[in-house]
Amino acid sequence: MRPCGGVVRRGCDVPRAREPFGRPIRAHTVPERRFVARGRPRRDSAEHRRGAWLAVTVAVVGAGLAGLSAAWELTRAGADAVVLEAERRAGGVVLTEQRDGFIVEGGPDGFLTAEPDIQELAREIGIGDRLVGQVARGSTMWTGRTLEPIAEGKAAELLGIQSTAPLQAGFTSFAAGMQEIVDALVARLGPRVRTTQGVSGMAPAPRGWRLSLTGSSSLEAQAVVLAVPAWIAARLLVGVGVPGARALEDVVYHPSITVSLAYRVDQVPAKLEGTGFVAASDASGAVGACTYAWRKYSKRAPDGFALLRAFVTAVDEDPGAIAHNELTAILGLAGPPLWTRAFHWWRGLPRYHGGHAQRVAAVRERLTRLAPLAIAGAGFDGAGVSACVKSGGEAARVILNRLGR
Repeated sequence: MRPCGGVVRRGCDVPRAREPFGRPIRAHTVPERRFVARGRPRRDSAEHRRGAWLAVTVAVVGAGLAGLSAAWELTRAGADAVVLEAERRAGGVVLTEQRDGFIVEGGPDGFLTAEPDIQELAREIGIGDRLVGQVARGSTMWTGRTLEPIAEGKAAELLGIQSTAPLQAGFTSFAAGMQEIVDALVARLGPRVRTTQGVSGMAPAPRGWRLSLTGSSSLEAQAVVLAVPAWIAARLLVGVGVPGARALEDVVYHPSITVSLAYRVDQVPAKLEGTGFVAASDASGAVGACTYAWRKYSKRAPDGFALLRAFVTAVDEDPGAIAHNELTAILGLAGPPLWTRAFHWWRGLPRYHGGHAQRVAAVRERLTRLAPLAIAGAGFDGAGVSACVKSGGEAARVILNRLGR
């Protein structure tokens, strides 16, 4: 696949993944609201002279699914919220492209059907009718010699998908891809979502928090939700003196590459069954798993065409060529792909060391002693997209409770 590098190889455009805030990027213009103290505007302060002075009730840092979900929950409750995103687009690792009638997923292609949070959110924002279940069932394991059937849900487990919900229930997505829920949330939130607006630091302020933004501007908010990768949250929290916050850097984000490959149906053996395969741990090769995308969900490829999606370990050469060569040997493909599309995630799916939940709980307890501040996202509460939605909603409710809403 999480929490979105910019290498271009052999015609395959690669989007830039999420990187830490604070690097030089173009600042987004945010309408100004001035505070008045002792009857005078703060325009004369040194801070204001250095740049724009901005104010909102709640600042949500990060516009991945956790941040967007938090902002939606806050605005539904009547809070004045703004979402600050360092990248040029919202969504984090959720990224869908339409190409020649194919639906191409750069990040997660769905979520566990048994997890209700993202489905409830979809209905709240008016896209519940866009939910689609997987069509094919079952998976296989590539042993290095043959493809062997495995128990329902076992492939998800081997891929590191963690959930308290049963894995056997399968997956659900959206008719036009996972980008649908991001686009719907951004449309509902409107100008509250500010892209290319990085946060380089934060500090206590009389009314809550002061955030330092790119472009030498500042934003003051009564409350903040940090819906960013764990290493970014750790840096910001250490900067305001939160004990134990540095331990959040222990969360490891593994790099990953997803490669979509388009073929004619007659190039793919008709005997393929199920939703795809996962490679055994002792199997050689760069492809760790492959989804038969055009079979897993309906209408992912035009009639007469097939779409495969390979998960490739970090490689120096063209990942599309590597994926095609290995899939040809495993599946028996006939001829070259019509095209390939590679997505590089330099920091992709998070992995937690033992005691992670206890460390996160300890940090959250310490946050209760400060002005309203919450953390949310895959780095803390689970890497699945539904888990991110749940985490964002819970963080918003923590803030609303602290604000007396």
